[in-house]
Amino acid sequence: MTVFRIQTPVNEEDIRRLKAGDILYVTGLIVTARDAAHRRIIEYLKSGKPLPVDLKGGVIYHCGPVVKKTNSKWEVVAAGPTTSTRMELYEAEVIEKTSVRIIIGKGGMGSKTAEACRKYGAVYTTFTGGAGALAANAIEEVVTVEWLDLGIPEALWVLKVRDFGPLLVAIDSHGRNLIQEVIENAMKKRNDILMKLGVM
Repeated sequence: MTVFRIQTPVNEEDIRRLKAGDILYVTGLIVTARDAAHRRIIEYLKSGKPLPVDLKGGVIYHCGPVVKKTNSKWEVVAAGPTTSTRMELYEAEVIEKTSVRIIIGKGGMGSKTAEACRKYGAVYTTFTGGAGALAANAIEEVVTVEWLDLGIPEALWVLKVRDFGPLLVAIDSHGRNLIQEVIENAMKKRNDILMKLGVM
């Protein structure tokens, strides 16, 4: 395990150096995006409409932040990750067509996302669930918000962060998917136990 500190925008060479199990801290800009935002991103890409945020070399965070507004200024109160598997339907295409480099979430992602990470040079990282206040401490400011018509949790929040993490590289750009490996190992142990018990 190696600890990396990465500044956005991120280039492909930096991503290819990362391996599953490494720890990341990100400084720069990250953009939150959940289900509705991913659907709209795909719609925009298919229709040729420009996205309101440039994701090239960027970071997408699967998060619906808790925010408050004082006068005209937004502040993030908590920013814990949401379950990433909901975005599996969209993420490979988003990675391919936007050149986003880092995805942050929780719970893991599937084979389509893993293949897109390998092919296009991206990583999927996990942030600890239930640590929304810790995440908020790393957010220096809300730079802008787009697509508020989707609702506060589903909007694109562009956040300036410093040392956002720790992030565990769960899917690297070399074909490893740690969470899938854990599931497969658990299933093998389960089957071994059932065989010893004479159930299988």
